[in-house]
Amino acid sequence: MNLIVSAIGQGFLWGQLGLGLFLSFRIMNTTDMTVEGTFPLGAAVSVSLIVQGTNPFLATLAAFVAGALAGLVTALLITKGKIPSLLAGILTMTGIYSIDLMVMGKSNVSLLGKKTIYSLAFLQKLPQYFDSVVAGTILMVLVTCDLIWFLSTDFGQAFIATGDNPQMAKSQGISPQQMTVAGLMISNGLVGLCGAVVAQSNGYADVNMGMGTIVIALASIIISEVVFRNLGLASRLFAVSLGSIIYRLLLLAVLQVGLSSNNLNLISSLVLAACMMLPQVEEKLRLKQTFMKGFKHD
Repeated sequence: MNLIVSAIGQGFLWGQLGLGLFLSFRIMNTTDMTVEGTFPLGAAVSVSLIVQGTNPFLATLAAFVAGALAGLVTALLITKGKIPSLLAGILTMTGIYSIDLMVMGKSNVSLLGKKTIYSLAFLQKLPQYFDSVVAGTILMVLVTCDLIWFLSTDFGQAFIATGDNPQMAKSQGISPQQMTVAGLMISNGLVGLCGAVVAQSNGYADVNMGMGTIVIALASIIISEVVFRNLGLASRLFAVSLGSIIYRLLLLAVLQVGLSSNNLNLISSLVLAACMMLPQVEEKLRLKQTFMKGFKHD
């Protein structure tokens, strides 16, 4: 039972990663590899500040700002440098590795004995692992509601229109470059926030903790689209966090079978590939059933 509760809690916390990538990958139609660097950057900034005595909530907010600045760099490389989005993200991600080392002073920093956002009195009174579930739920609701509000504003609607059709948006007086900058800053800010809350939950920050995060984020998005279909935008945003929980439960089930945790990245890739292929398989099955019905009718 404790393992299931822990998986649900981690799913809520990691859901911010999926929401961040959803903005760039689904709404903006941009392939952004920056997230693999932004996640450990948020962790490094928050943990380093907490170790130095900063309030953990302010440190978490600083992680969001650091992530947003990383997104700004990528956006400027795309809009001003005319560098393809994939390459721009890789360049920023590579540079962030050195920044993480400068921020932390070493490759790994522990939070042992330090107060974090999970040190609040009402969270400490909860049973084991329930602190991450409650904190993750609160964070998910706040972030998702804020995103729903943002996307419902005129600026948010312009942001969505740019992702749907940049040329049409430009003809309506919308600046695609401005939308790209805003979108990547918000997206990577959320990823940095996720890095901060996950690092505080784990009790440490590591420069290599961002490896494979884009696969985790994509899995949350794709699983939510496969399991929860025909949803509006607001419901879809909430579903992304549920997709993150399902993904964590799938990993737990696989590990319970007896596979080594060393194979997690391989398992994640296989789960993501299977989910992405599922709609095509279903379409082929429907076509086959339609053909067989027509054949029998003849």
